[in-house]
Amino acid sequence: MRRAGSVLCLFVLWFLAGANGVLARTALDEMDDQQAQVLAEQVRQEFLHAWQNYERYAWGHDELQPLTKTPRDWYGGSMLMTPVDALDTLILMKLPVEADQARQLIDATLSFDKDIYVKNFEITIRLLGGLLSGYQLSGDDRLLALAQDLGNRLLPAFHSPTGLPYEYVNLRTGKVRGAQTNPAETGTLLLEFGTLSKLTGQPVYFNTAKRALVETYRRRSAIGLVGDSLDVETGRWLSVDSHISGGIDSYYEYLWKCWKLFGDRDCLDMWNNSLVAINRYLADDANGELWYGHADMNTGKRTSTEYGALDAFFPAVLAFAHQLDPAKRLQDSSFKMWTLNGIEPELIDYRSMAIKDPRYALRPEIVESTYYLYRLSGNPSYRSMGRTLFRDFVKYCRTDGGYAALESVVTKRQANAMQSFVFAETFKYFYLLFAPPTTLNFDGVVFNTEAHPLARIPIRNHRTR
Repeated sequence: MRRAGSVLCLFVLWFLAGANGVLARTALDEMDDQQAQVLAEQVRQEFLHAWQNYERYAWGHDELQPLTKTPRDWYGGSMLMTPVDALDTLILMKLPVEADQARQLIDATLSFDKDIYVKNFEITIRLLGGLLSGYQLSGDDRLLALAQDLGNRLLPAFHSPTGLPYEYVNLRTGKVRGAQTNPAETGTLLLEFGTLSKLTGQPVYFNTAKRALVETYRRRSAIGLVGDSLDVETGRWLSVDSHISGGIDSYYEYLWKCWKLFGDRDCLDMWNNSLVAINRYLADDANGELWYGHADMNTGKRTSTEYGALDAFFPAVLAFAHQLDPAKRLQDSSFKMWTLNGIEPELIDYRSMAIKDPRYALRPEIVESTYYLYRLSGNPSYRSMGRTLFRDFVKYCRTDGGYAALESVVTKRQANAMQSFVFAETFKYFYLLFAPPTTLNFDGVVFNTEAHPLARIPIRNHRTR
């Protein structure tokens, strides 16, 4: 196995070095560092419980089905979804034996020379993002080589008349399919492809993904909103429903994060313009609480008062973008959704507080926002909030075979699913919330939407005219 040289080793030390302490704390619901460290170790042990069951019953496969203790692969054969997604968490949790085993499995067996159609968005955020962060943390050149090979195989997805990517691409032939897509899948690619350009010196990856992001933004309505479905060949909107939920969510996230990661002023301008429209037409004050609902992208008329587990990412983005007051209010709303049944449902109507979709998929978004708000406000009440989330998560989702999603937060009936993001995101954000700030240099990284930390080293600024 090849290793990077001393410069990269120094970079890894910087990457793992923490900021100089946490921000000033308040006296609200104090949790001292010793109590937090105990919780961090509990999170680490629960992560190991899930990971060791994956090793025992699904090693080398994409996922473990925890109730039947059987493996599941996404596309008939394994893409090592869980090992790649989990690698940086294993490193951050200081589990060197497990991290080396996962990395060696990836080095020895992962190949993208497969005659299969894969979903460009999911493969980018999970595998490309995971390989890049794993490389930056470990210095294993094989991970970067795999990332570049994958990036090259994904590039044909962008060969549409508009530059917007098709939903699926064949990794061996480059053939594409799936012209109907959404802003999340066209606009949540630049962190990964841009980092690949930064590390390889080849601008094609950055330029291709940025064009897709800009082309999505250019199709916003006259009032500044996007819909949640469009055709990549014509650029025509197929649905005018606008919101911050699944299908749009991470498009907005990446507008701000691409500015933070690369210093790209186009992304900053697009974020600032979008935030005005989001707050004007999607924000909703319901009984003194802040929520974000749905509206018609052309008229701004309220079409739905639905909010869900995926929407709970937005307090993190607001806080990261220096919008702390609305971030705190929206986080309170997300936590209210969680406490209704002791764990959050997939979807509620925030006016009636009626559950619209009772499932819980082990989603990380509310934990992510809790972590961001703690780091950016310094308020220890967010660690206390996280303690409640974690205890409920363990109480209802732990099983002998790992961690299981829920078919219903009302009945607490478990489902036979443990997606790889529970390792990449849910456990990672719980751990970072309670672990010492020296665990990760929060100010030196930007997390992709799968919680893979990418180093904040700006590249040459790209402006789109």
